[in-house]
Amino acid sequence: ALTGEPILNVALREKASEVNYRNTPQSEKEYVKGLRQSGMDDFLDQESMKTFYEDVMREVDVYNNDINILQNRFVSPLSRIAPDFYKFYLTDTVPVDSVECVELTFVPRNSASFGFTGRFYVPVGDSTMFIKRIVMHVPHNINLNFINNMLISQDYEQLPDGTRLKTKDDMIIEASIIPGMPEMYARRNTVYTGHNFDRLTDQSIFDRGQSQVYAQGVYDRDSIFWKENRTTRIAHGENSMENMIKRMRSVPLYYWGEKALKTFTSGYITTGNPSKFDIGPLTSTFSTNTIEGFRLRAGGMTTAALSPRWFARGYVARGFRDHKWKYSGEVEYSFRDKRQHSREFPVHSLRFTQLYDMDMLGQNFTLNNQDNMFMSAKRMEDIQMTYHRVSKLEYTLEMENNFTIKAKLESERQEPTRYMQFVNGMGNSFHHYTMNSATIELRYAPGEKFYQMRSGRVPINFDAPVFTLSHTWAPKGVFGNPFALFSTEASFSKRFWFSAFGYMDVFLKGGHVWTRSPYPNLLIPNANLSYFLQAESFSCLNPMEFINDSYAQWDLTYWANGAILNYIPLLKKLKLREAIVFRGLYGHLSHRNRPWENPSLFVFPTDAHTQLMSSTPYMEAGIGIDNVFKVLRIDYTWRLTYRNNPQACRGGLRFMFHFTF
Repeated sequence: ALTGEPILNVALREKASEVNYRNTPQSEKEYVKGLRQSGMDDFLDQESMKTFYEDVMREVDVYNNDINILQNRFVSPLSRIAPDFYKFYLTDTVPVDSVECVELTFVPRNSASFGFTGRFYVPVGDSTMFIKRIVMHVPHNINLNFINNMLISQDYEQLPDGTRLKTKDDMIIEASIIPGMPEMYARRNTVYTGHNFDRLTDQSIFDRGQSQVYAQGVYDRDSIFWKENRTTRIAHGENSMENMIKRMRSVPLYYWGEKALKTFTSGYITTGNPSKFDIGPLTSTFSTNTIEGFRLRAGGMTTAALSPRWFARGYVARGFRDHKWKYSGEVEYSFRDKRQHSREFPVHSLRFTQLYDMDMLGQNFTLNNQDNMFMSAKRMEDIQMTYHRVSKLEYTLEMENNFTIKAKLESERQEPTRYMQFVNGMGNSFHHYTMNSATIELRYAPGEKFYQMRSGRVPINFDAPVFTLSHTWAPKGVFGNPFALFSTEASFSKRFWFSAFGYMDVFLKGGHVWTRSPYPNLLIPNANLSYFLQAESFSCLNPMEFINDSYAQWDLTYWANGAILNYIPLLKKLKLREAIVFRGLYGHLSHRNRPWENPSLFVFPTDAHTQLMSSTPYMEAGIGIDNVFKVLRIDYTWRLTYRNNPQACRGGLRFMFHFTF
């Protein structure tokens, strides 16, 4: 449609739905009547892919200040800042659907910035300046990855009372994902019909938590349904997608190539069709650390093909330096039938886990396992480790509005290593330390979108606010607890957009321990010893360098989207983007939890060089160049405070794989 080149259809998504809108109180719900999904990408999680496509190719409202597509914010030609961002020209008078219209052309003042080139069509003599049609492209030199061409075309009609109705929203994209390979073509064509302004008879749809409500059998609609509900014609090649994919999978090269791609994207090897047991995750097959040396791990999980409600997963691992076997076993019962695996949203389950493995104190990562192979290369020895035995029973209830309740009963036993000994202030040595606790955790993330993995979730965007609140309760003397532990933590995260000037990711967290407890149960900030940037962790902090029973933490990352580099001649052709990081931690260790004042507590390990925080918070900052080769971010991070602490890391290069448009 853009260049006249022939295309091969490889994936199709079709949806028929009814959108209901209520003005007071404001609410919008989409009742999805039919979904059709087919193509080469059907081995991926289909619900996640639908969410991803709808997020990347969102519906466009030119009357907003910003237009959110391709997971970026483009300045609308009708934005409040449009006169400063765009140049406008009256260029022609042309008929549009037999209506004589004035053509208004607009182009961004800087073609590398996130804006459009295009044309408005406004009926001649219309005092309301009603827009009948708009056509927009992205500039050729825009600082946008992978996209070669993009066309957005919208049509509107006006009712006698002046109401503006959108009747068509068509988006076409041509992209080059891998240089030298054929281009990708994507089209999102939305047609709006049957507008009705009567009050909805059944108002109960607005009481549902999620924005999309699915009809029963939404994935099972036949060809007759689509002929009756399809509002625009689709090409024959699109309609025969299923037959083409079936023929291609009969070719061994394609069949095994698809298998390899599925393994790479999921991190698991499937067995059978359908697979009842998946082997993985492959990223933890081997790794290294100071205590275990070279470590091998093998594991897997059952799927819904074996049982839609009963699930199991686990692994065994062995270190070649400590010559000890580690293991984890998990059994989970889901109160909902699952389509593939137990972690699918929404989770409502009861899970029991038995584990014996290493525990890296002060290195708890949110997106990766501690034994991820990419985390093995480190800037210093990771000796702050113990052997960890855990038995826990967890109840999880996720609601459709993204409110989650978790309740956990846990019995854990920490066992010392040669670097981490449990010795109290009176010189007594302990062979283990036991804590039996109960934890309640609340999480609320309205509007959250994520890609569902087998063991976790990857956010599709960070626009939704995420609130968490947790409390742990472990009374002294109950089930043999040598100490009490009452601990509370809360956090908040969200992405804030600044229109054409990029965005900022904000993460705030704080906590307090209300009781006298030994250091393994106090609040230890996350130290990242690897050369890869990790969320919610400090790149220049050492494990257990600070131990607190009260703390406040912040992590601010500003992505400037080329706000400066887009204006530098020649350099702007590289499409580099700026990233600025500022992290910090302010904490306090009360007198009741200082081992030298309470001999019954374990003394801090000598090799950790633990320091008390003064009135000055720990802070580090970084300046990064993002979008290097379109996939890499390179930061230089340096410590701003406590630079003279023993073994302090004062700065260094850090890396991150960052895929973005």
